Amino acid sequence: MDPSIKAQQNLESLEKQIERLKGFAGGNQDAIDQLQGLLEKVEAIRGQISVMSAWKRTELARHPQRPYTLEYIEKIFTHWSEIHGDRAYGDDPAILCGMARFLGEDVMVIGHQKGKDTKMKVYRNFGMPNPEGYRKALRTMKLAEKFKRPIFTFVDTPGAYPGLGAEERGQAEAIARNLREMARLRVPIVTTITGEGGSGGALAIAVADRVLMMENSVYSVISPEGCASIMWRDATKKEVAAQALKITAPEMKELGLIDDIIPEPGDGAHSDPDTAAENVAEALARHLHDLKSKSAEQLVDERYTKFRNMGQFFTE
Repeated sequence: MDPSIKAQQNLESLEKQIERLKGFAGGNQDAIDQLQGLLEKVEAIRGQISVMSAWKRTELARHPQRPYTLEYIEKIFTHWSEIHGDRAYGDDPAILCGMARFLGEDVMVIGHQKGKDTKMKVYRNFGMPNPEGYRKALRTMKLAEKFKRPIFTFVDTPGAYPGLGAEERGQAEAIARNLREMARLRVPIVTTITGEGGSGGALAIAVADRVLMMENSVYSVISPEGCASIMWRDATKKEVAAQALKITAPEMKELGLIDDIIPEPGDGAHSDPDTAAENVAEALARHLHDLKSKSAEQLVDERYTKFRNMGQFFTE
């Protein structure tokens, strides 16, 4: 049995016992002590469920059969025409860019691409872009702005590639430039986190008017394993780190960092890719319809305000 299911069953059993005790505890000190002990157990189990839930979603976000950008393109868009190269260094297969049509409208699509088998994983560099990938993405975005086409981006990466060559070719500068330029693009931008949203490598194509997350995706400044290695010098504490980082879609929505959660079918998007794509398409259509009613100036102003307000907390 799934540990999270067993924990949930234990929680329900304890809650029933608590309700019974409340009925006749009165001034009985033994009953009161027993009630207090049960309440403490309930809190402990709730904590365990939270930890398991965060890590379980992380595992689902990384599932090897989970749909990637190219599959969503094939199922949602028509007239796909890929754009290659950054016109400075080369092409990067870890990021897909191209023109397409969505519900009859011309759009631009950009997204991370992983591989299903070993050969494709190596070819796509495990979905970790080099600087030329981000520069290709920016070139595509500028084309979209020039021809007034909405932009859809799909995020699924552990992070930008940290190799020596990437650093030599300006990885940090490429990401920083994308953040700046996306903030002032004068066309609607809708981003969907479909799997892993890792650090700046994800954010470099995610400064959008609407940021959506699939139900079992994660979005974080660092991986749970990386966080555990830094905080506790022990990567095996990744489950605790996943819970502490608040990386799941419901937590991100509660913190105001994303705008919507896209439901997934069955055991996850990999269990029914067609239904998953239908859910994504419905969400994209809904949010694009809302954004198209806004002027270019309004889009830029609201996007700027949206990201400037993130991370601000006030106490009374």
